[in-house]
Amino acid sequence: MSKKLVLLAVAALTALSLLPQTVSAQGKKDSVVMGMTLEPPGLDPTSGAAAAIAEVTLYNVYETLTKIKEDGSVAPLLAESWETTPDLKTYTFKLRKGVAFQNGEPFNAQAVKFSYERATEPTSTNKDKSLFQSIAAITLPDSDTVVINMKNPEPNLPFLLGQASASIVEPKSAPTNATKPVGTGPYVLASWTKGSSITLTKWPDHRDAAAIKLNKVVIRFISDPSAQVAALLSGDIDAFPRVVTRSVPQFKADPRFNVLIGGSRAKTIVTINNRKKPFDDVRVRRAILAAIDRKAMIEGSVDGLGVPIGSFYTPGSLGYIDTTDINPFDIEKAKKLLAEAGVTTPLEVSLKLPPPPYARQGGEVLAAQLAKIGINAKIENVEWAQWLSSVFTGQHNYDLTIVSHVEPFDLARFTEENYYFGYKSDAFNALYKSITEAANEADRAKLLGDAQRMLATDAAAGFLFQPQWATVANKKLKGVWTQVPQFENDFSEWAWE
Repeated sequence: MSKKLVLLAVAALTALSLLPQTVSAQGKKDSVVMGMTLEPPGLDPTSGAAAAIAEVTLYNVYETLTKIKEDGSVAPLLAESWETTPDLKTYTFKLRKGVAFQNGEPFNAQAVKFSYERATEPTSTNKDKSLFQSIAAITLPDSDTVVINMKNPEPNLPFLLGQASASIVEPKSAPTNATKPVGTGPYVLASWTKGSSITLTKWPDHRDAAAIKLNKVVIRFISDPSAQVAALLSGDIDAFPRVVTRSVPQFKADPRFNVLIGGSRAKTIVTINNRKKPFDDVRVRRAILAAIDRKAMIEGSVDGLGVPIGSFYTPGSLGYIDTTDINPFDIEKAKKLLAEAGVTTPLEVSLKLPPPPYARQGGEVLAAQLAKIGINAKIENVEWAQWLSSVFTGQHNYDLTIVSHVEPFDLARFTEENYYFGYKSDAFNALYKSITEAANEADRAKLLGDAQRMLATDAAAGFLFQPQWATVANKKLKGVWTQVPQFENDFSEWAWE
């Protein structure tokens, strides 16, 4: 080979080495860029309520004893297996051996006990704190076994322990997980540019690292619907779970994309602050519900991708009953109820809306509907952090708001006196206690039906619809979920064709 050819070859190799490392040795892309509407306020799912935390971290950075699959079934993760007693009050988990945290500390039964007991502390802000407080005792026969004794039967415990709030954290690093997350998962935080993006890279020491196809995941935060569409069309984004619904027809017509529309366990509701006058009067709450045309709300807020619900429960769940006829759309009835309650119209109320399009678009529809019965809803569009601080946490400074509750099996929220609903009912508390104590599935299903009727009759909230989430992804990207039993993006399952 001539000296000139050698120099050209060296130059070519040098140029190749400077290219971005987006293609693996096998010739397949090994990175992906995903879009999200909301940026998480932190990266510790055990201390924050925002679903966006789980979308980034669950099964990626942190792992749980169990893993919720796309069809809603439960599989082993950090627990290899488990068994329960017939009364559904005692669960024994056998842990996976040889697992380490990303800081080198060992994963063991002590870490599980620490994680769950930490969630019950007075200072805990775990969104599922009540679940962990329902644990009577955690005992450790050895470093690979955890025995959980519940105060009441809990048939859903394996599912509940697969949620982000049950992530197993390393005791030493737990205080700084919000900004420096440490878990046992296959990805580590590489960088976080606030307001822009988060980058995760594959952790080479993970036990299943060899099977994981993506070496890097960049998550970009794009709240503007038109910008979401533009990023997908240009190829800047490879996938956008739970994309704005108005863009769906455009992507269905584009052969470069898969449009995945799946069911959920979520409940989109108009939350009514039951603590505040005049909403502490059930007639006022019933008037609000009677003013709501659910079909129009579904069309206006999610472009028809939703199923009407009449209570805080979704079709397909154990004991579901259709309660939409308890508070049907009836303008004249709504006006009559307000008059009976002694409400002078026009009634001025606040309607605080977080950023998701279903809330902002749905808020416009709701305000127009309420105006027809003399309720003037003043719309206040707030950012996610502001919504969490002013509406969801201790202040509860709102009249009405619209939000999707994405966690399944969360009827217990209506028993929590300090929860932002402001709902308080001794009758419901007693009924829910009966549900938790019913080990027989048929009895539990009947009681769950009673609970749905009670919440609907009490007009505890404006129950709107079960959303169907739309995900748009590059057709060559595999492993992206269609169904959404909970908010998560399991990057260990994603790969390029």
